Amino acid sequence: MKARVTVTLKSGVLDPQGQAITGSLKSLGFDGVSAVRQGKIFDLELGDADPADARLALAAMCEKLLANTVIENYAIELV
Repeated sequence: MKARVTVTLKSGVLDPQGQAITGSLKSLGFDGVSAVRQGKIFDLELGDADPADARLALAAMCEKLLANTVIENYAIELV
């Protein structure tokens, strides 16, 4: 089973990298971009065939390692 975990900063958390990307895009002529928020994507291959067990394991992985839950949210997608 394959899974994708998307980790993003919570709203209200400053995103200096996103601000730098926004500025760079504007300097390259992409004036339609008003803001960028950056994040991380993890693609995982799991041996578990049960979707419910996989979701529980993935949530534990996010809580313990993949996401800093103080400042980040995560979303789990089974593929």
